[in-house]
Amino acid sequence: MMAFVSKFRPSILLRSPARALLALLLAGAASPGAAAAPELPLLPLPRTATVAGAGFRLGSDVPIIALRGNAGAERAAAWLNQQLGLKKAASAGGPSIRFVRVSGLPKDGYRLETRADGATISAGDAGGFLYGAVTLWQLASGGSDRVQAVKIEDSPRFAWRGFMLDSARHFQSPDYIKKLIDAMAAHKLNTLHWHLVDDQGWRIEIPKYPKLTAVGAWRSPATAPGAPPLPKVGGFYTQAQIREIVAYAAARNITIVPEIEMPGHALSAIRAYPELGPGNPVPPGITADWGVYTYLYNVEDSTFRFLENVLTDVMALFPSPYIHIGGDEAVMTQWKQSPATQAKMRSLGITDEHKLQSWFITRMEKFLNAKGRKLIGWDEILEGGIAPNATVMSWRGIDGAIVAAKAGHDTVLAASPMLYLDHLQGTTAAEGPGRNKVITLEDYYRFDPLPDTLTEDQQRHVLGLQAALFTEHVRGDARAAYMTFPRLSALAEVAWRGEGGDFDDFVDRLLPQIARLEKIGITPAKSAFTPVASVSNVSGDGATIALSTQVKSEIRYTLDGSSPTPASPLYAAPLPLRIPTTLRAAAFRGTTPLPGSLERRLDPASIRRRDDRELRQCTSTLVLALEDDAPADGPRANFLSDILNPCWIYDAAPLESVTRIDVDVGQVPFNFQLNNGRTLAPRPTPRTAAGELEIRIDGCEGERIASIPLEQVKSPTITRLSAPIPANTGAHDLCFTFTGRSNNPHWTIAAVQLVTR
Repeated sequence: MMAFVSKFRPSILLRSPARALLALLLAGAASPGAAAAPELPLLPLPRTATVAGAGFRLGSDVPIIALRGNAGAERAAAWLNQQLGLKKAASAGGPSIRFVRVSGLPKDGYRLETRADGATISAGDAGGFLYGAVTLWQLASGGSDRVQAVKIEDSPRFAWRGFMLDSARHFQSPDYIKKLIDAMAAHKLNTLHWHLVDDQGWRIEIPKYPKLTAVGAWRSPATAPGAPPLPKVGGFYTQAQIREIVAYAAARNITIVPEIEMPGHALSAIRAYPELGPGNPVPPGITADWGVYTYLYNVEDSTFRFLENVLTDVMALFPSPYIHIGGDEAVMTQWKQSPATQAKMRSLGITDEHKLQSWFITRMEKFLNAKGRKLIGWDEILEGGIAPNATVMSWRGIDGAIVAAKAGHDTVLAASPMLYLDHLQGTTAAEGPGRNKVITLEDYYRFDPLPDTLTEDQQRHVLGLQAALFTEHVRGDARAAYMTFPRLSALAEVAWRGEGGDFDDFVDRLLPQIARLEKIGITPAKSAFTPVASVSNVSGDGATIALSTQVKSEIRYTLDGSSPTPASPLYAAPLPLRIPTTLRAAAFRGTTPLPGSLERRLDPASIRRRDDRELRQCTSTLVLALEDDAPADGPRANFLSDILNPCWIYDAAPLESVTRIDVDVGQVPFNFQLNNGRTLAPRPTPRTAAGELEIRIDGCEGERIASIPLEQVKSPTITRLSAPIPANTGAHDLCFTFTGRSNNPHWTIAAVQLVTR
C-alpha cells in the first residue's frame, strides 16, 4: 500500500482508485464504526479524516443555516450557496448545513462532520469557515447527490500560501483576476501577491500622477527589423476595479499584497516622469525589452515624496498588512555615473551603492511602518544591510530565506527556478513560449519548503511559500491559466500540509479538481497527462515509436484511426511500426481517462522531421521558447533557442537516400537587456549581406554541407529554406547555425525535414 503519512500529525491513509479503496486512518485517529470507502476527492488532503456511514442526500431543498452575527460564517455560507445552489434558512426539519463557532482551533482550521442529518462546519475564524465550506463543496461535487459521511479536522501548516501574478509585463483582464481568485480559494490559498509595476508597464491608477497610466501603462511590442509594427499593448486597473477585486478576494479569505517596484524595475515610471531617474535619457524602442534594465529611481527628496504619495494611494486600496517594494535586480550603473547620486552618498557617509540601496529601502520601511504596514521585498534587500523590520521573499533559490531566518527575519519562499511558473512544464512544441528548464507537476509536488539547515526556532520565521508567474512570455488570460494550473494545485497541497506525499494519490485527487477548475473558467495544462512520442530507428519503411507520460498511467493506443479506450492495446514497450499509419494514444488510470491525447501521422516524411523541441540545443546558456512577432492577430509560432548562442543539433539524422534538407526558419526581435553579466557568443562572419543558414555534418566543427542565404526570407512569419546535400549513408549528427553581423533579428528554427529521393 502506498501511504501518505504526514511528518507533523497523524493523517489519512489513501490508495488511488486505480489501486483500490480508501484505507482509513492511522492508529488512534479512526472513530468507532469507520469503514473502507472510495477515496475522498479532496485537495489539499486534510490532516485527519474518518469515513463512516452513508451520509446524506444533497438537494436544492437542503438549507444552509447561517450563523447570525458572524461575518466570516455568513461569507462562507454565501460562497457555499453560490457553488451548490442551495437556500438559506433559519432552521430546518430535515438535513441541513450548519455553521458553528468553536474555540481552540488553529488559524484557518476547521472541523467538518457529515451525517444523515446533514453537515456541520465548526471553526473559530473566517478562514476556517470558508475552508470547511470548500471541503464540503469538494465532497459534494463528485456527480452523486449523496455526500459521504465523514469527520475531518484540518488546519494549514503555513500562514502564507500564495501565488504571485505579474500583470506588468502582460496585462490580465479584471474578469480573469476574479476567476484566478476563485481558483485559489478552491485550493485554500490565501495570498495573492500582485506584481503591478515593472519596467514594461505601470498597471495601477494613481490620480495624482496621470502619466503613470497614460504613458507607463502602454508600449509598442518589439518586432524584428523589417517586420510590420504591432498595435500598442497594455492597460491598467482603475482604483474602482482594484477595490472591487480586493473585496472579491477578501470574501474568499485571500489577502492581496501589492508590489510597487523600487529602486529598480522603474522604467515605466521614469518614462512617464523623467525627473524620477538619475538623468539618463530613455532611448526609443527599448520599452518592450525583456531582461534587467539599468534605470533606477534617483535618491532626491522629491522622488521619495513621489513614492510616498504612490504608496499612500496603494495603502488606501489594499488593506494588506504587507506592502511589497521589490528591491531586486537593481543594476547600479546609473547611480555610479550620476554626480548627484554620488554627492548624496558622500553627504550621508555611504561608501557603496549596495549600502545606498539599503538606506533607500530602510527609508521606505520607516514610512510604511509609520502607517501601520510591514515592508516585504525580494532577497536583494539583504545586501548592504537589511531594513530592521523587513520580511524577505527569497527568489534566488532558498539561500535568502536561510540568511533571513538565521538573522531573525520572517521570510517567504518563492524560489527560482523551482517555483517559477514561466518555466515550461512539458517537452513538446505544444507547450508554447516560456523558459526552457522544464519544471513538472511532480517537481512542484516534491518541493521541500523547510530547509534542514534551519533550526526549529528558525523555521518559525518561514511564513510560507508561493509560486510566481512572471509574464514576459505569457500573453493573454488563457495562457496565464495554462502556465499556472495544475502546477499551482500541487504547490497548494505542499503549502497546506507542509510537504508533499504520495504523488500517485495526489494525481487521483487532482483529476476531479481539474473538473472544478474548468467550471470556474480556468483551463489547466494537460502536459502531465498527454502521451509524448519519440521516433528512433528510422528506416525506409518504418520506425520505432516510444511513448511516455509524466504521471504513472496505462497508455492505450490504436493504429486504425479510432480513439483509444481502456480496452485498446496497452503500450508496454517501444513500438516497431511500418508506415504509413496513424498512431493515436491516450493515458488511463484503470477506466478513468486522463486529460489530453496524442495523434500522429507516421509516413516517410514525418518520421524524418524534427521540430525545435526535438532538436537538441548546442548549449544551454539562456534557452527560451520565444513567440513570433507576427501576425498581429491570431495564433503565432514559437521557437526554442539559446538566445546567446543559437545553434541546433539533429542527433543521429538518418541520411540514407536523403538528397535535400528543408528548414523552417523564423526571425524574432532580439529585445533583451543583458545587464546581468551574460554575454553573446560571436556569430560566424557572413558571406552575404543578410547572412546564411549553415548546415554541418558530424558536429558543429564538421564539414559544411549546405549554406543557404537568408536574403531570400521575405515573410515576417515562417519561411522554408531548402538546400541539396551530398549523398551519405548511415546516421550523422547535423549542426545548424546562422551567420550574421548583428544579433537582431534573432534567427530561429521551427523544424528540420530530411527529404529522400
